[in-house]
Amino acid sequence: MDEKLEWYVVHTYSGYENKVTQDIKKVVENRGLGNMIAEVKVPIEKVRQIDGKSIEDSQNEKAEDGTYDVSDEEISMGRSKSSKKGEKNKKEKVFDRKIFPSYVFVKMILTDETWYIVRNTRGATGFVGPGSKPVPLSEAEVEELGLERDEVVQSIEVAFDVGDEVNIVGGSFDGLSGCVQSLDLEEMTADVVVPLAGRDDTIVKISLLQLKLADS
Repeated sequence: MDEKLEWYVVHTYSGYENKVTQDIKKVVENRGLGNMIAEVKVPIEKVRQIDGKSIEDSQNEKAEDGTYDVSDEEISMGRSKSSKKGEKNKKEKVFDRKIFPSYVFVKMILTDETWYIVRNTRGATGFVGPGSKPVPLSEAEVEELGLERDEVVQSIEVAFDVGDEVNIVGGSFDGLSGCVQSLDLEEMTADVVVPLAGRDDTIVKISLLQLKLADS
C-alpha cells in the first residue's frame, strides 16, 4: 500500500455524490483519521442563469429549486426603488453544477483501512482503475482538474430560460432559431423547438454553449 497522500477517484451511483462525501467525512471525523483521508471533494462550477423578468415578479417569486436569487439582494440595497412597476430587470440565479457527475475525489493514504472505509460507503460503487484497483491521479491530472484549488474551475452564464426565443450557433443546426422547451443545467443542454423538415414542432437537444438569446 502507498504511504503518501494522493488523489483517487471513486465512482458513485447517480445523485449519491454529496451523500458519499458526507458519509466518508463523518467516518474520518469519528475515527480521527484526518491524517489518512485528508480531503473528499465533489468539484463544482457555477452556472449563472439570467433572465429579464419584471421587478414585481422578482419580488413575488420564491426560489424552490436550490438556487440563489441575487435580485433580492439588489432590492434590499434599494437598487430597484427608482424603477417603475413592471419595468424589465435582469434577474440572476446561480446554480451549482457537478463537473463530474457520479464521481467523488478522495485525497488519502491508501491502506487496507482507508480502502475499506471508502469502498464500503453506501452509494460508492468502487475506485476508478483496472479491475477497480485504486490508481492515484498523476500530478498533471490533479493540476488539470484543479483539485488543489479552492476556487471554482469556471463560471458559465446562461442568459435565457424556458419559453425564450434563441438562436443556434454552431453544430448541425447552426443558423436556426427556436423556443426553449426545457433546460438541463446538470447536462448543460436544452430542448429547443425548431422548424425542421417542414415541421414547426421538431424538438432538438442542443448544448447550452451553442445557444444565444434571440434579441442579444
